[in-house]
Amino acid sequence: MAAELTAHELTAQHRPTLDQALEAIRTRAYWSPHPEHPKAYGENGSLSMAEGKAAFDALLGSRLDLGQPGTDDWVGGETSPYGIELGVTYPHADVDVLLPAMRAGQRAWRDAGAEMRAMVCLEILKRIADRTHEFAHAVMHTSGQAFMMAFQAGGPHAQDRGLEAVAYAYVEQVRTPDTAEWTKPQGKRDPLAMTKQFTPVPRGIALMIGCNTFPTWNGYPGLFASLATGNAVLVKPHPRAVLPLALTVQVAREVLAAAGFDPNLVALAAERPGEGIAKALAVRPEIRIIDYTGSTVFGDWLETHARQAQVYTEKAGVNTVIVESTDDYKGMLSNLAFSLSLYSGQMCTTPQNLLIPRDGIRTEEGTKSYDEVVADLARSVDGLLGDDARANGLLGAIVNPDVKARLEAAAGLGEVALASREVGNPEFPDAVVRTPVIVKLDGARKYWEGADDEAAYMNECFGPVSFAVAVDSAGDAVELLRRTVREKGAMTVGAYTTDEGVEEAVREACLEECAQLSLNLTGGVYVNQTAAFSDFHGSGGNPAANAALCDGGFVANRFRVVEVRR
Repeated sequence: MAAELTAHELTAQHRPTLDQALEAIRTRAYWSPHPEHPKAYGENGSLSMAEGKAAFDALLGSRLDLGQPGTDDWVGGETSPYGIELGVTYPHADVDVLLPAMRAGQRAWRDAGAEMRAMVCLEILKRIADRTHEFAHAVMHTSGQAFMMAFQAGGPHAQDRGLEAVAYAYVEQVRTPDTAEWTKPQGKRDPLAMTKQFTPVPRGIALMIGCNTFPTWNGYPGLFASLATGNAVLVKPHPRAVLPLALTVQVAREVLAAAGFDPNLVALAAERPGEGIAKALAVRPEIRIIDYTGSTVFGDWLETHARQAQVYTEKAGVNTVIVESTDDYKGMLSNLAFSLSLYSGQMCTTPQNLLIPRDGIRTEEGTKSYDEVVADLARSVDGLLGDDARANGLLGAIVNPDVKARLEAAAGLGEVALASREVGNPEFPDAVVRTPVIVKLDGARKYWEGADDEAAYMNECFGPVSFAVAVDSAGDAVELLRRTVREKGAMTVGAYTTDEGVEEAVREACLEECAQLSLNLTGGVYVNQTAAFSDFHGSGGNPAANAALCDGGFVANRFRVVEVRR
């Protein structure tokens, strides 16, 4: 296959970016090569805002032909949470034809070496970045995110996470030298001498199972970690969020071909309505790596049944914030209100349980009772979302009917401190937009006393639902936090305290139960946001996820090193 992109050209363009990424993951300092502002695009080959919208509009009602082998049908059916039919159709694969075709290209991809693979991955990311505005609309109309969030989280932040995975993959592969000269002295006899060659060898075909809410942000780490370590990647999108990942596969195939590699190293597995191909694919012997983001039930199933594969899961947890004391009461309330509202709480990192001492908290304004704290937080959310235009920009749309049903049912679980309200969206009248609900519960009431408080707050209620749980003391809050993380898992933990002893107790609980902790956030950083190259997303050490995005452990077991001695 003739290469249009030479190794020299790719290295000249992308090696400086890789070097900067390697430095960023070493120092954990802020860095990103992908601009967050929409107006930064439109030059040097990237699509402007208008061009990206036009490109997305041109996709509606089209057939996205990827040129894959084994196509036996065309499937689609995505409906935007904003109420429009996308009408895009995708190739449906006969996997008995597609999987052998994917394996055929792995030898040349393996032999290309870690640096060439990294350069090709960075070219894929560069071409995706040039189409960020187009991808933003694709993410918005499959996930229900508001446009600005879809642009940032689905665009530059997702691209950062992909680049981060490539950097970690490169580090782990070059940790062992390509060759070594080995000489062992033998006293008066001639020394023993050997030449040793070490080759990173891919596991096989990786299956990336996409999610509905963050198809690119959650999908790119696994996709690029597997590809950069020499594996072919089969992308199985969520049936309601195919388009962003189908476009990703399209770009990857174009770049692989241009660089002289088999484009079938990356392929799409779209499915018919109700087909449920993930289970069938997950246990095929060709599938040796699985990345999955979604429900605990299916994540547990994969970990139990896909025994032939290395399985990386991000499942569900019950995220908790302890509110014990603060020296910036208004800042705390504002920060929490934003965290509860962003994308209608449809993030795996959104706080659910707010643990508040029933005797109140200390603030710079004096002691605030439990009831006052909850009422003030409700007012803060109301103030944030009081203007419908601002509310639409923060909330986005409810992604599916299950979230709406959970939101409506939550009001019956306890005393409602903040009722959810419907918000109209003038641009998309069919969008389902709802503000958060806050429900007051009592952490001292157990299920055997006839209350269902514990049953409510000890289970994930995904969506714009939070529970203000009254506890007897800071110590009880820490113990409840510890039990919640141990039994249910957590992607994030937050705490507000001015007490060094309480802070240390929370920190120790998070270290022992392996949960990522944010302390006293009162400004423009929120507990449900993480920055690539610096923050770890999840820990891999509690039931919410068995891997962290992104660390060495996330990439190192996607390949093995084979030694040849002479």
